Amino acid sequence: MRGYRLWLAIIILVAASSIWMSLPDNPGIHFGGLDRDIEVVKGLDLEGGSRVLLQAAPGAEVEDATMDQARRNVERRVNGLGVTEAVVQRQGSDRIIVELPGVKEQQVAFDAIKSTGLLEFVDFSGVSGITEGTCILTDRQVELTTARLAEGEAAPDYNAYTCPADLPDHPTEDVAQLASNGQPYSTVMTGAGLADARAQTNNQIGSDWIVYFVLKDGGDEVASFVDYVAANSNQPMAIVLDGRLLSAPVIQPGLSQSAQAGTMDGGYITGRFTRDDARILAAQLKYGALPVPLEIIAFDTIGPSLGKISVDRSIRAGVIGVITVLLFMLIYYRVPGIAADLALLLFAVINYALFKFVPITLSLPAITGFLISIGTAVDGNILIFERLKEELRAGRSMDRAVEAGFERAWTSIRDSNISTIIICLILYFFGNAFGASAVQGFAITLGLGLLINLFTAVIVTRTFLHTIILLAGDQLRTNHRLMGV
Repeated sequence: MRGYRLWLAIIILVAASSIWMSLPDNPGIHFGGLDRDIEVVKGLDLEGGSRVLLQAAPGAEVEDATMDQARRNVERRVNGLGVTEAVVQRQGSDRIIVELPGVKEQQVAFDAIKSTGLLEFVDFSGVSGITEGTCILTDRQVELTTARLAEGEAAPDYNAYTCPADLPDHPTEDVAQLASNGQPYSTVMTGAGLADARAQTNNQIGSDWIVYFVLKDGGDEVASFVDYVAANSNQPMAIVLDGRLLSAPVIQPGLSQSAQAGTMDGGYITGRFTRDDARILAAQLKYGALPVPLEIIAFDTIGPSLGKISVDRSIRAGVIGVITVLLFMLIYYRVPGIAADLALLLFAVINYALFKFVPITLSLPAITGFLISIGTAVDGNILIFERLKEELRAGRSMDRAVEAGFERAWTSIRDSNISTIIICLILYFFGNAFGASAVQGFAITLGLGLLINLFTAVIVTRTFLHTIILLAGDQLRTNHRLMGV
């Protein structure tokens, strides 16, 4: 194997990085603008969390297509919030059940999934003295309400518009305020004009957390928004979510100049945001409004369904299984078994490090996929070593037998792994289409293990075996029993 010393250096670097990420008290990455925690994310069956039952609001038009779209939007929102492998499923014709691993705060769960997410950028030129959280009425809200009326039904008066209670800041419904002329405020653009949104920190503008947004290319609303920004330098623009004022930042002259020059492609929303507030708002903006208003009719905080004893026993069984495999490879294949065992241990460490870094939610199905991938990793080594033994029996030299064993087993390992990866992709998209996140977790961990196996079973084992042969010298070349023959 040419260049195996370079590969050995790469393997040592990968091993050191993986071991560091696998440490239980890993501090995470917090330098150079990166702010990332590296920790295990447990699924609902291992850690517990929240279960929320949603129902379409009374009087809302409910169709299968509408509820399916609402389910998909809720799922995207909670995943965008960082709640991976959430279970979001239809229940009956007008209900959606949401299970959130690791989320036990009721308000965080409610904020993430309930709001219809109607974001409006509102003309506030000349307006002052309105505080954040105030309920205001806009012409777009009136337009949407009127569109939902049945034929012949009269439009409600302006004073009939309210914002729902929003604990703890707004314990009761608030009547929407009108502009000074007695008319609704004018909406310049809705959230439909946004292409992307993300939460980030920016201490330069005096706010710990902001929401940065990117405008879509083209569209009447976007053009109106850019024209408004260009013509209203040093004037406030209200940012309103579901009728409540989030903030009213002043349009800076530099942004107006960018709009006038046609180079404006985004901006940021400021406010007294906490980390959770910013992530929730970014998820709502990025993944769209719900097509139907949803009401929360039940909320439960649930414990881990497996329990500590079951988890401990499952981990113990997995450790016993891995040790058994390591002993089998060592006893049956001897020196090649040592290389395979080292590669298998590195395989497990790399997997666990990626589970923490990505992160991948560890639930029982996900752990099952990982354990199956360990079996696949051992299977690849068995194919290689059996080919190696055949070459030695045919009288080939040690170095040539090792090369031939890996080269001739490679096509079988490649084809079997790729075929299983295709099955994993099918399972993943099946789970995505039908909301079966447990299936997705199994597919992700199994597919990831198969990809890593292509590296460890071929490159890592091969490099370790060449290193052992180099260190052992002629002893292995003259005693083929040490090679399992």
